[in-house]
Amino acid sequence: MSSPAERYAAARRKAAQAAQFPALDEFALELGFDLDDFQREACQSLERGSGVLVCAPTGAGKTVVGEFAVHLALRGRPDDPVPAADATNPPARRKCFYTTPIKALSNQKYHDLVARYGAEQVGLLTGDNAINGDAPVVVMTTEVLRNMLYAGSSTLQGLAYVVMDEVHYLADRFRGGVWEEVIIHLPASVTLISLSATVSNAEEFADWLVTVRGETAVVVSEHRPVPLWQHMLVNKRMFDLFHDADAARKHDVHPELLRYTRETARRLELGEGRSAGPGAGRRGPRWRGPLRPDIVDRLDREGLLPAILFIFSRAGCAAAVQQCLAAGLRLTSAEERAEIRRVVESRVTAIPGEDLSVLGYWEWLDGLERGLAAHHAGMLPVFKEIVEELFVRGLVKAVFATETLALGINMPARCVVLERLVKYNGEAHVDLTPGEYTQLTGRAGRRGIDVEGHAVVVWSPETDPRHVAGLASTRTYPLRSSFRPSYNMAVNLVGTVGAEPARALLESSFAQFQADRSVVGLARQVQRNTETIEAYGAEAACHHGDFDEYFALRVAIADREKAIARQGQTQRKAAAVASLERLRVGDVIRVPSGRRAGLAVVLDPATGGFGEPRPLVLTQDRWAGRVSPGDFTTPAEVLARIRVPKHFNHRSPGARRDLAAEVSGTGLDRHGGRRGGRSRQVTGEDHQITQLRTELRHHPCHACPEREEHARWAERRRRLERDTEELRERVSGRTGSLARTFDRIVALLTDRGYLARDGAVTDAGRMLGRIWTEADLLVAECLRRGVWNGLSPAELAAAVSVVVFEARRDVDERASLPRGPVADAVDETLKLWGEIEADEAARGLTATREPDLGFAWPVYRWARGEALAKVLGSGHEIDGEMPAGDFVRWARQVVDLLGQIADSGGATTELRSTARQAIAAVNRGVLAYHTSA
Repeated sequence: MSSPAERYAAARRKAAQAAQFPALDEFALELGFDLDDFQREACQSLERGSGVLVCAPTGAGKTVVGEFAVHLALRGRPDDPVPAADATNPPARRKCFYTTPIKALSNQKYHDLVARYGAEQVGLLTGDNAINGDAPVVVMTTEVLRNMLYAGSSTLQGLAYVVMDEVHYLADRFRGGVWEEVIIHLPASVTLISLSATVSNAEEFADWLVTVRGETAVVVSEHRPVPLWQHMLVNKRMFDLFHDADAARKHDVHPELLRYTRETARRLELGEGRSAGPGAGRRGPRWRGPLRPDIVDRLDREGLLPAILFIFSRAGCAAAVQQCLAAGLRLTSAEERAEIRRVVESRVTAIPGEDLSVLGYWEWLDGLERGLAAHHAGMLPVFKEIVEELFVRGLVKAVFATETLALGINMPARCVVLERLVKYNGEAHVDLTPGEYTQLTGRAGRRGIDVEGHAVVVWSPETDPRHVAGLASTRTYPLRSSFRPSYNMAVNLVGTVGAEPARALLESSFAQFQADRSVVGLARQVQRNTETIEAYGAEAACHHGDFDEYFALRVAIADREKAIARQGQTQRKAAAVASLERLRVGDVIRVPSGRRAGLAVVLDPATGGFGEPRPLVLTQDRWAGRVSPGDFTTPAEVLARIRVPKHFNHRSPGARRDLAAEVSGTGLDRHGGRRGGRSRQVTGEDHQITQLRTELRHHPCHACPEREEHARWAERRRRLERDTEELRERVSGRTGSLARTFDRIVALLTDRGYLARDGAVTDAGRMLGRIWTEADLLVAECLRRGVWNGLSPAELAAAVSVVVFEARRDVDERASLPRGPVADAVDETLKLWGEIEADEAARGLTATREPDLGFAWPVYRWARGEALAKVLGSGHEIDGEMPAGDFVRWARQVVDLLGQIADSGGATTELRSTARQAIAAVNRGVLAYHTSA
């Protein structure tokens, strides 16, 4: 207990602080809790008049600093001067804009501030909502503020503070540049409050903020308000990753965990740990980790629910819920189940019943009532929102989620489980970075509820506990700029400040700031690599002859073999497509491989022209769904025919059972004597490979006993040479790189008539300046050339979809289109894209993304009023039907672009009217609900 003297001294310090920072003292009294040190430090800097960058972990309370900026704006300055000649008028009130990266966060913050300050003091501006936009405090998405700055909006008058919540979003590949545009363009009189997750280069970011915004205080806190304990689950045993806090600081893994995992791995190597079953007779160990229902049950017994279990796959999340349901897990009481049903039914009343069936509503509700749910981008947005609400209220206890849940959504848990430390990034399977690990596990521990949070990594033979310790202990999450000049940005900058000042503004971006700093490090790396390449070359030298020449032959053979393999795969795919196109209802076929291998009967041939054929089939295992050419390593062969009832309902278990029995009754062999192998076509040896192999065998180095050792060194050298060449290109391209890119963009826009030769913005340029989409120039060209004129509302929705949609996976075949006007408009769009791409290539600019036709059929059918089931089935998806969440997201983007066309000065009156009709046609059913939600 402190002495009277110490208490007196503390009181004196507190009184002195209150006198020095009166606004903060008022604000702190209203909060009802004591400020943490980092919050107090940041708020004091703000009251002194400095900008501030706050970096702190998820859940640490960064937003308190942003809310203090709101308090300062509403409070006004007690010493604001009032002109003597007009002393009856109060000074102009000061404003605060609170920006967030996503609409959901804007809506959440708006409601928080309204509850605190009243609806008349707070406004909201997003793409969907405009409420009280002239209020002294306005919450908005960052894009809205960027558009205001370019338009010179009168709403900016009196702006004193801008809060940029989640400012680390400026690293986002698609939208990050918007943050830098705002930071650079804000008037110098505006104080900037930047709130960021913990990043390892906060000082570098702050150095840049000082150069463009003036005085900026940096406040970094590594302290988590709720301590996080790290664990590993090995088989059925849970281990602490670290013995104590001191061991965690030193990255020292718990000795018992190391001993147990090594022993487990050793037993697997000896074959002791393999489970008997289908794979038991194979060579090599077969590891089966703890089952997902067992993991959830274990967490429940140890009091670690609610939990988020991260599974980096949409299908994996859905499968996990089904596995838990099949295992009979129930985590809720009768009262909780009743409340869950009440919440769900109140939120889905606007969705038609037939759509709910298509969306798997009843299975989803069954999981919710048991306290289990999935959460991923493929789900209908309202379903995700319900899961979030029920989880935050503690009604849903276990959520299986993809990593998208970690981005911005306020959904903390007591425990976070990582099933694997590898995820698919859209191109390849890659290891989690320390930053990603920190972001995911940062969800564990609810402030004010949990004494501590828990992160659990499920062990597998590929998971080294020491690697996990490195991830858990490393704070390397550097902020990297994604800022790149775009066509829209160029015309807006030139129109606002002129060409030369615009160029200077770009050179002041964080992207250029980082590029200039990094050149020195890259040059050093090139020098080190060059020395290493020479050392590798010495190791690869062979006394028999020129090993470089020999190794080049090996590389040429490998490249040719890959090319032939790709060619064979394309031919097999074409044969499979052709065979599926010939199928008819009632044909019995054999699916040769994959999860659905075996006999199946065709229910719907699906030859309606939606790209590659995906017939609806029923397997003898009673599974009904669409198969694709990817399921067929050999062409589909009709083995028999059976009668399929005219109005067969493949969603009825009884109907599936009866028809599957008929399939089995044909007496055909399930596997047909072959176990899923590819057809072996006897082809002649490739002449080029034969010649190369002959040269290889006759080369002197072929006889060297250390040939393979030399080859390993040569391969290392080849890879390092390739990497070093890339580094050299980066060094040569970085200095002044953004300004050079800007000059090329300006030249292209001038040639195409968007900018005049004297640098003025033309009417076409002003139209381009109001198009906010990745393919801005292509949209502007389509409007100027009248590509979309004369289309019906549904046709227009389909035609514009090709410039916004981007498939999750690359699909080899081009998707088909509705015949007639849509196909003609898309052909014209592709022709314009080709012209733009050629111009970009000639100038060394990054190419505009090629239009993607995969969403044309779904949005066309939806705008025509067709049922959701048919719409989702017409998507050009590799895995069959388009997920409902993807459909809603892309349909919203189509509506957004249609809205821009409806307001565009470059569109004809008829086209603007058609765009408004198309918006009304698309905004129905699940879209209408999402619009109002």
